[in-house]
Amino acid sequence: MQRTEPNHYATLGLDRRCTLAQIRAAYRVLAKQHHPDLNPQAPAAMQRTQALNAAHEILSDPEQRLAYDRELDDAKNSSPPLRRATKSPANLSQETFLRIEDFFRGTALKVRVNDPTLAAGSEIYELAIPPNTAPGTRFRVPRTDGGFVQVRVKVQPGFRFKARGSDLRCDLKIKPEHAAQGGIEMIPGPTGARVRVAIPRGVGRNEIVRVAGEGLPKPRGGRGDLLVRITYRVEVRVTRVAGR
Repeated sequence: MQRTEPNHYATLGLDRRCTLAQIRAAYRVLAKQHHPDLNPQAPAAMQRTQALNAAHEILSDPEQRLAYDRELDDAKNSSPPLRRATKSPANLSQETFLRIEDFFRGTALKVRVNDPTLAAGSEIYELAIPPNTAPGTRFRVPRTDGGFVQVRVKVQPGFRFKARGSDLRCDLKIKPEHAAQGGIEMIPGPTGARVRVAIPRGVGRNEIVRVAGEGLPKPRGGRGDLLVRITYRVEVRVTRVAGR
């Protein structure tokens, strides 16, 4: 018998190869976003929350998830074969840009997919980004036609930090006297916490000071580095001329 209830994986914006950690992270992000207390004007918020709770309850339990996967397989195998004229599911690729802080704390976003074969022209899917996601990570979002959208997350350009992979670059202006003497500077880091930058004695203009482990998350754990470019702060003194 063909299943008519929602697909729990699609409810969480995940595919069947997802890990338990990804299930829990996606649930936390989406449950917070759709909580009825935060959406009092949205009647569908309660239904959405119930669907998220049901998906999390089943998929986070290994035995229930195994039984559910078997049901999905049985429903797929019992479905009547598609006629040759039926359109094959479309698999698409797309990129989306996140703010730096979203890679650390996680977020939920809506992905608009443009498919020229659709009469409506586009579809919108929800995607949950777990905390500590590395730039370049690819997520597979199931589509309603049986295909999927592969979404790659990239860093949104900012005025303060520039990203290259998991490393971040920024500038730090100091006085020439400070550069000659060396010392410690505390600057705001990408997570919002202050970062300690050790200035070497005699550091030159445009030299790079590397702060290990203060960049963006890496694909296999840990964080990249923060590369701080030293520039000089030049103070201009205005001398008043007598009689003017």
